[in-house]
Amino acid sequence: TKIEGSFSFQEGEGSSELHHTAKMSQALPIAFQEHLNLQNVGIQQANIGFSTLTMESDKFLCVREKVGEQAQVVIIDMADANNPVRRPISADSAIMHPTLKVIALKAGKQLQIFNIEMKTKMKSHIMTDEVMFWKWISVKTVALVTETCVYHWSMDGDSQPTKVFDRHASLAGCQIINYRTDLNEKWLLLVGISAQQGRVVGAMQLYSVDRKVSQAIEGHAGAFAQFKMDGNQAESTLFCFAVRGQAGGKLYILEVGGPAQGNQGFQKRTVDVFFPPEAANDFPVAMQVSKKHDVIFLITKYGYVHLYDLETGVCIYMNRISGDTIFVTAVHEATSGIIGVNRKGQVLSVSVDESNVIPYITNTLQNYDLAIRMATRNNLPGADDLFVKKFNDLFARGQYGEAATVAANSPRSALRTPQTIQRFQQCPTQPGQQAPLLQYFSILLERGQLNKYESLELARPVLAQGRKQLIEKWLKEEKLECSEELGDLVKQADATLALSVYLRADVPQKVIQCFAETGQFQKIILYAKKVNFTPDYVFLLRSVMRSNPDMGGQFAAMLVAEEQPLADVQQIVDVFMEMNLVQQCTAFLLDALKNNRPEEGGLQTRLLEMNLMNAPQVADAILGNNMFTHYDRPHIAQLCENAGLYQRALEHYKDIFDIKRAIVHTHLLNAEWLVNYFGTLSVEDSLACLKAMLEANIRQNLQLCVQIASKYHEQLTTDALIGLFEAQKSFEGLFYFLGSIVNFSQEPDVHFKYIQAAVRTGQIKEVERICRESNCYEPEKVKNFLKEAKLQDQLPLIIVCDRFDFVHDLVLHLYRNNLTKYIEIYVQKVNPSRLPIVVGGLMDVDCGDDVIKSLIMSVRGLFSTEELVEECEKRNRLKLLLPWLEARVHEENEEPATHNALAKIYIDSNHNAERFLKENAFYDSKVVGKYCEKRDPHLAFVAYERGQCDYELIEVTNVNSLFKSQARYLVKRREPDLWAFVLSEDNEYRRQLIDQCVQTALPETNDPEDVSITVKAFMQADLPNELIELLEKIVLDNSMFSDNRNLQNLLILTAIKADKTRVMDYVNRLDNYDAPDIANIAIGSELFEEAFAIFKKFEVNTSAIEVLIEHIRSLDRAYEFAERCSEPTVWSMLAKAQLDATMVKEAIDSYIKADDPANYVDVIAVANREEGFEDLVRFLQMARKKAREPYVETELVFAFAKVNRLADLEEFISGPNVAQIQQVGDRCFDEGMFEAAKLLYNNISNFGRLAQTLVHLQEYQAAVDSARKANSTRTWKEVSFACVDALEFRLAQICGLHIVVHADELDELIHYYQHRGHFEELIALMEAGLGLERAHMGMFTELAILYSKYRPEKMMEHLKLFWSRVNIPKVLRAAENAHLWEELVFLYVHYDEFDNAAMTMVRHTEAWSHAQFKDVVVKVANTEIYYKALQFYLDTNPLQLTDLLIVLTPRIDHSRAVQFFAKTKNLPLVKSYLSSVQHENIAAVNEAYNGLLIEEEDFAALRTSVETYDAFDALTLAMRLEKHELMEFRRLAAVLYKNNNRWSQAVELAKQDRLYKDAMAYTSESKDAKIAEDLLTFFVEAKNNECFAACLFVCYDLLKPDVILELAWRHNILDFAMPFLVQVTREYLGKVDKLVERDAARPDDDEEGPVPLVMNDNAPLMITGPGYMGGGGGGMPMGGMPQGQMGGMPQQGYGGQMYQQY
Repeated sequence: TKIEGSFSFQEGEGSSELHHTAKMSQALPIAFQEHLNLQNVGIQQANIGFSTLTMESDKFLCVREKVGEQAQVVIIDMADANNPVRRPISADSAIMHPTLKVIALKAGKQLQIFNIEMKTKMKSHIMTDEVMFWKWISVKTVALVTETCVYHWSMDGDSQPTKVFDRHASLAGCQIINYRTDLNEKWLLLVGISAQQGRVVGAMQLYSVDRKVSQAIEGHAGAFAQFKMDGNQAESTLFCFAVRGQAGGKLYILEVGGPAQGNQGFQKRTVDVFFPPEAANDFPVAMQVSKKHDVIFLITKYGYVHLYDLETGVCIYMNRISGDTIFVTAVHEATSGIIGVNRKGQVLSVSVDESNVIPYITNTLQNYDLAIRMATRNNLPGADDLFVKKFNDLFARGQYGEAATVAANSPRSALRTPQTIQRFQQCPTQPGQQAPLLQYFSILLERGQLNKYESLELARPVLAQGRKQLIEKWLKEEKLECSEELGDLVKQADATLALSVYLRADVPQKVIQCFAETGQFQKIILYAKKVNFTPDYVFLLRSVMRSNPDMGGQFAAMLVAEEQPLADVQQIVDVFMEMNLVQQCTAFLLDALKNNRPEEGGLQTRLLEMNLMNAPQVADAILGNNMFTHYDRPHIAQLCENAGLYQRALEHYKDIFDIKRAIVHTHLLNAEWLVNYFGTLSVEDSLACLKAMLEANIRQNLQLCVQIASKYHEQLTTDALIGLFEAQKSFEGLFYFLGSIVNFSQEPDVHFKYIQAAVRTGQIKEVERICRESNCYEPEKVKNFLKEAKLQDQLPLIIVCDRFDFVHDLVLHLYRNNLTKYIEIYVQKVNPSRLPIVVGGLMDVDCGDDVIKSLIMSVRGLFSTEELVEECEKRNRLKLLLPWLEARVHEENEEPATHNALAKIYIDSNHNAERFLKENAFYDSKVVGKYCEKRDPHLAFVAYERGQCDYELIEVTNVNSLFKSQARYLVKRREPDLWAFVLSEDNEYRRQLIDQCVQTALPETNDPEDVSITVKAFMQADLPNELIELLEKIVLDNSMFSDNRNLQNLLILTAIKADKTRVMDYVNRLDNYDAPDIANIAIGSELFEEAFAIFKKFEVNTSAIEVLIEHIRSLDRAYEFAERCSEPTVWSMLAKAQLDATMVKEAIDSYIKADDPANYVDVIAVANREEGFEDLVRFLQMARKKAREPYVETELVFAFAKVNRLADLEEFISGPNVAQIQQVGDRCFDEGMFEAAKLLYNNISNFGRLAQTLVHLQEYQAAVDSARKANSTRTWKEVSFACVDALEFRLAQICGLHIVVHADELDELIHYYQHRGHFEELIALMEAGLGLERAHMGMFTELAILYSKYRPEKMMEHLKLFWSRVNIPKVLRAAENAHLWEELVFLYVHYDEFDNAAMTMVRHTEAWSHAQFKDVVVKVANTEIYYKALQFYLDTNPLQLTDLLIVLTPRIDHSRAVQFFAKTKNLPLVKSYLSSVQHENIAAVNEAYNGLLIEEEDFAALRTSVETYDAFDALTLAMRLEKHELMEFRRLAAVLYKNNNRWSQAVELAKQDRLYKDAMAYTSESKDAKIAEDLLTFFVEAKNNECFAACLFVCYDLLKPDVILELAWRHNILDFAMPFLVQVTREYLGKVDKLVERDAARPDDDEEGPVPLVMNDNAPLMITGPGYMGGGGGGMPMGGMPQGQMGGMPQQGYGGQMYQQY
């Protein structure tokens, strides 16, 4: 917000020179604004500093912060500051691009640049040296400063950082704080600071790129600026820098590089920089130069801002704007000022207040030269009076040239007015000198452009001299301000030049007029569109058409070239048609209507109509292009038909009668188009048109109708079209129509109708084709039709019957109709494969065997033998085929069907059937076997066995009890699936089969594979008992398979599974089996003794004892077995078992006998659990000899501690060992063995745990000493809490001081003290902690909370000292809970929560202070608080209410405030407030204030109020005042009525109070004749003749002479009316005289019209002429008139003269 009040300082910071009162607040030369507080958008104050926050421009802020363990970068866009962008980025530094959302990141020596919006990496580089400082110096370049060098890194291409110069030795050890360049990057400045001898010393290095030399300068802040001096053509590069040394502060301004060619050098400026006495250590930290105002902004560490004029170095202003250091700055582009961030996070800007800076320099600094110089140089307001005064002085002295210069240089052209030009025009020209006006214009032309008035005045004499080339020159140089008046002036000399002026002046009407006059019609539209002007285009077009129709056509096209036409197209067409330009109109409309809009339908119709009537071929072409769709189609269709365009007519007709009328003219229509046209008609209309065409001329139209029907048969339906052709009895048309669709149609009726049509038209070949190829007709229907047709050629019928299996019917039909030759043709040529069916049919009609055999022999095997055999077999005539079959066998035919048939014949005839079955290799075993099953089962077995028909064989052997054959077959077959089938439980013959296998099949075989497959089959069938029976037969009966290892294994395993009682016998009897595997399987089957016997028999001792331990579970037998074996492995296994049984001593003894420490982990665990530490010591000592394991030695140490052998423990840990002493110590500590833990912790110097141990041993002093050595927060905390519990508060405080510095631990410490009631000790601890170097905000906060609870009297003092270091929100809650209202207000104020502060004082008067409340209430955000404050002051402090209102005046709603005070009836109390805010002209305020004045009867003040401020209800006030007892108030009411045009009421009020002067004045102003006549009547009736005469004078224009004459005559006062009548007579005579003169001067009555009557207002009054008083008649009787009634009457007109003469 802009500064509105005076600047204020904290106590001890201000300077008396810098204080300003509120009265001077409007004259401050700067505008100060806080844009943002970073803490309000989530930035912690700890992260607001030079190392974490960067600002490269006023567009972006970039902050690095750490949230938890995650580092992130916060980017704040100042255009949307309330929505910062956070990115999880770990970087040492981050700087934003000055204008774009591009960020540069530095992590160590790696540099990267990212585009945030595009999410891409733009550049990357790894430096060899650490970058100490970097900064964007332009939009494309980053400057990098290392310990030794300065680099520039360009963003163009893949460029790398380029070294620019080496750092000067004077900057060694300095912190680099800034880097600056000039505009062209030819001069570079590196700025650093360092601490020397108790002060901050600034060091700068100035480097010239062209000269490649550096200069070391002592300085703190510097900047470059471009400045153009008066008289110079080019800008100078200035270098400004500020320094505070031991001698004081200085500001230097000098030019670098020398002046440019033609420039004067800039004179070096050196000025003192003032630092207040209280800012002894202050020094400059930042500098920016305003390019717009040429002002240097200098910021110091203590927050002071200095403003210096760049040209003169004069200090314009100085003040403090921040109580905290502003550590980063940039140019504020919006105001050309400076913007920066202080350590509180405030983003502040300071700029030059353009409206106040010049008045401030003039009035406060009283530096008039600087004021004039700045106003001129920077075009600033405020110096107008100075320029006017100077101009007048020069003008008065005749120094016209100097005066012209002052006027030309006046800021904002204050003196460049018409009045100035007139003054120069009136000046005399000195002999031998240039005219002052021309001097003035010469100076203006040198400085720039002339304004409107100057341009006109200069152009007049130039054009009068005929030197228009000067006007052209000045226009090109833009020296003249173009205007319509200048164009009119120039047009008299040159229309083209005037056009140029009009264009520059933006006078569209005149520009277009000039274009038209010069014939540049094509430019009219472009210009009108450019300037958004709409001329009368139709008028322009009509004028063009008369002179040049072709150009008119182009102009018309331009008018409609845009989406929205510039003129009405109908009117444009009318212009064309007026001149009968059909061709040009057509071309125009074709272009204008190309968008085909619906609203253009009328124009489309008009275009087509004119061409159909004049040029049908053009209309046809237009319609053919389908350009238009919105014209009147029926009308156009009729015109097309009349013009002979039937095709276009049909395209537009919709009525079927019109269509049928036109469509029959097929000879005039394109056939292809007509076919396509039917696609647009409905089904009914299409059929109607086809019928009309056929009926009109079937010969001519048949082919076309067929073509149409073929194309649209799907839409028109085939049935309807067939019916149409059949109705016309056109089978030819039907044939061609169906022929075109039959190949694609799936409809049976189509195919049938096509066959019918083909038959009736004699197309037999087509009938054969469709019968052969079609799959869609109904076979039965076609077959019957062909039978009935009795065709000479039966081939179509044969094809149908053959395809659809009507062969039997065909044979019967042909045989019965004596067409047997077609039977032979059918089986020999058409389809020989149908011979079996034909033979069957012939057999059914009792055809002779010879005929059948002959037919069969003639075909010769092109048919299925199997089907032929089946047909003969069904009719029991199989033997008929024997000769044919035997002949085929002799021909070496191997077809199975042939051999099957022979086999069946041999079986039935019992002719060597078994031999045939065994020897023949070609028959189908399954077929023949099935045939034999009922006839001879043995033959069936033979056939099945030969063909390996397993399941058929099983079935036939089961049914016929052939189990021996079945068993032998199965053993030899070796098929597991077959075995599984026969051995399944579902086989009721399984037992018989198994018996034959055991007794016969297996004993007979000598093949091991047969035995193996059979055994596997029994196993898979899960027949253990049968398997045992089988195996005993094989293994135990001394067969050739008795010593087979697999069979022995199988026998034992089967016994384990099926009969466990036999296992031990088999184990003892058999020797060739796999003992370990069998034993493990026995264990799995819980046959532990058998397993032990196997292991023992084969001497597998470890497995044997494992069985005893784990399965038999007899440790005694195991111990005896171990004693007998005496093997270490056996002892180890026994020890493990004993350990699992918690027999610790016995297990350790066994481990020692085995000398095996490998299982030390389990031994240690069990011994610890069973408290067997004495035995454990023996075991661990043995184990330590075998291996030096850390775990063994650790447990040994712990065992020593458990058995309290502390001496052995101390001796052990003193020697070399690998024990985990820390771990043992923790275990001892946890189990309360503190003495042992003390030895252990002391051995490893673990002072933290040692301190805890000493606490438990109540050695507190030693514990504190150990904690000090440990220096761990946790240790300090534990020792502290122990000391508190032991009431050792001195030691507890020592510990506590090491805890409170850690904010995370503070809450727990405070809670511990508070929970135990040690409040005073806690406060003492916190107070002692405040002096620590690491004291933090939490300590100050918690101490404040403790004071609020236990020592409230000390809280305010604490807050005043440390309010900036406490967490205010937290302390706020504590103060509120403790009802410490004064402290609460204090905190709210310093936390900027002014709303809460104000409300707290309102609610709790003990916290209220008038001065403080005034400071607070103006800063609140909630305006409702203002009105609560008003109520509060009314209730408690009414005498100070006015003071409060003065403070709140700029902020409160005055209408609401007035309403509030009116409601509480306290308006008199705030009268001074109402008076102070009345200048805002608010209705409520005015009415309230006026009401108070009425009550006080202060009519003078009331008149001033109502005349000055008009925002009030005037009529209401007038009605109130007209009843007032004082006449002045009633007179004021009349004025109010008059102001609101209530003339009658105003006049009536004036009459009531005898204020006749006012009444006459109001009547005259009303311009109402009736009111005037009423007033005259009143005066007459009141016999007030003087007022009657005066009223005639005042209301002269409103009165009619006849009314006045009548009134005066009736009341005998003609003398008083005579002056009025004389004047009226004089005016009328003058008018008549003029009419006579004009009539006499007019030569012809027809040439001139009547001259209007004009009253000559300037004619002299007759009454004032000479001789008025002469002549007859006495004077007007005049009595005295009261002075009050005529006082102040205007002394003019005839009345005035009359009274003067009387």
